[in-house]
Amino acid sequence: MRTLIAGNWKMNGGRAILAELDRIAAAAAAAPAVDVAIAPPFTLLAEAAARAGGVVIGGQDCHSAPKGAHTGCISAGMLVEMGARFVICGHSERRAEFGESDALVRSKAHAALGAGLTAIVCIGEDEAERDEGRALMVVAAELEGSVPPNANAANLVISYEPAWAIGTGRTPTLAEIGEMHLIIRAKLLQLIGEEGARVRILYGGSVNGTNIAAILTCPEVNGALIGGASLTADQFLPIVQAAANVSQ
Repeated sequence: MRTLIAGNWKMNGGRAILAELDRIAAAAAAAPAVDVAIAPPFTLLAEAAARAGGVVIGGQDCHSAPKGAHTGCISAGMLVEMGARFVICGHSERRAEFGESDALVRSKAHAALGAGLTAIVCIGEDEAERDEGRALMVVAAELEGSVPPNANAANLVISYEPAWAIGTGRTPTLAEIGEMHLIIRAKLLQLIGEEGARVRILYGGSVNGTNIAAILTCPEVNGALIGGASLTADQFLPIVQAAANVSQ
């Protein structure tokens, strides 16, 4: 299973940030054992796709409907037209800031797959759920509620992101990461059968060039979804290189 390192630029960057993408693309070409992806803001998507080289470009969100009276929203088909090949669905910030439910995330992912995109479906517990000992149960329930019925190993990626570790500098222990990814794998097998054995499961939460190699040694960790550390090539490229070294 190929390692996937995906960067989520969130609501950051004007056109000048595409210079960072140029550097990332050049380095990705030198690390062929690793798949590299970037989700820029929608305003940069088309230009990013045109200059990304071997870097896969995707969207940060999409609507569940193909078109209609949904002011300010972006459909999966629009993302495809702009050059996207994947879309993030159900990021913890979307769930927290916009109240996105598992059912809504599932419908967005379903629409994405129908448009030919790969869906990176995000799941993860918050700090209170972790402290209360409910993390495994919460994540398993989110996964069950968020994976669309038309998912398979070719069009689905799961990203486990403990919300309390995103942008905080905190990470679960390696044992906790491994335990959660094993639970996710087992649940995927239950949900989509044999296809679940080949779905890539990413870890996301304060990943950097120092800790990525150790994280990738955890059971069933097949890559990472990177937030702030993907905004500059200087921070992102050590992650890609470390992943390439582990993959060799």
